[in-house]
Amino acid sequence: MNDLGRLEDLPADYVAALRERNLVPLWPSLRGVLPPQIPTRQTKPTHWAYADIKPLLLKAGELTPIEKAERRVLVLANPGHTLEKMQASAALYLGMQLLLPGEWAPSHRHTPNAVRMVVEGEGAWTTVDGEKCPMSRGDLILTPTGRWHEHGHDGTEPVIWLDVLDLPLMYYLEVSYHLNGGRQDVKPGRGDRAYSRAGVVPTPVFGRAGQRYPMLRYPWADAKAALLSIAEDQPALGHVQVTYTNPETGEDAENVLGFHALMLRPGQALTLPARSPACVYHAIEGRARVSVQGHDFDLKEADTCCIPGYTPTTLVNASASEPAFLFVADESPLHRKLGVYEVRPDNQPQMP
Repeated sequence: MNDLGRLEDLPADYVAALRERNLVPLWPSLRGVLPPQIPTRQTKPTHWAYADIKPLLLKAGELTPIEKAERRVLVLANPGHTLEKMQASAALYLGMQLLLPGEWAPSHRHTPNAVRMVVEGEGAWTTVDGEKCPMSRGDLILTPTGRWHEHGHDGTEPVIWLDVLDLPLMYYLEVSYHLNGGRQDVKPGRGDRAYSRAGVVPTPVFGRAGQRYPMLRYPWADAKAALLSIAEDQPALGHVQVTYTNPETGEDAENVLGFHALMLRPGQALTLPARSPACVYHAIEGRARVSVQGHDFDLKEADTCCIPGYTPTTLVNASASEPAFLFVADESPLHRKLGVYEVRPDNQPQMP
């Protein structure tokens, strides 16, 4: 491959004339924006231990009242993007949020899509456009773009959850903003009850719902039961995984980020091929080792890690007796919409 001309090869007065006119020569930077075979990635393999996060988050509860925070969150920032940018990958934002007993995080809505994966505690709830969603460990709660949502806590112990948003993408596109609102009136009906059985959807007068997000709460009890059922039904199946979807359409639950639950059988080692999207693993139950690019992350319950795209990954459940359950968030819906989604079984380029 021929070496391209460098910026310093050009006369200084020529470069100055370009800059005065807001012009930039492409060829010195071409390999940076169009590198061979593997994209330039700022996302680094990164691990966040819940044992480190929890005491600092509880301390934040002492230092900052909810009225001064609105959302009391510690951001899980990827050092490859710099901590100031507060992002886990190019399109993924992660944060651990704390709600103390009796607190109310006021209603607002914003352009970024969000989900909440409940880490610990009972008695909290999220109301989304009038639908009140109880929050229990492992539950996934959607707060899609433009939907009013608020959080409250009627229990006696702190509740903590993992926020996953497409905030970096929305900020990059210059469309990220929020609006504040008042307390919501709770309406009757809950999507997790209406769509509580796979393959069966409500059809009043033989019609289908026209809602874009008919189901806002995905109980962990149901997702775990589905994983265990698949594992029992197909004991030879190596990859036991479910995807959170829209029960009316079968599409991804949200339109930018994808959400999945993965089960590792006792003693199982699972090697996943390189895929284009960055990926987040969060341990709901059990333990797992995530190995990638010379890094070994031992995930205990509630630990989280982020893996850059185009990177083969090995997951291992070292327990000989207990399965491990992981929540997975990735950028795959976005990549599919853009036509750049790739799976590289042999880690070789495969143009979409």
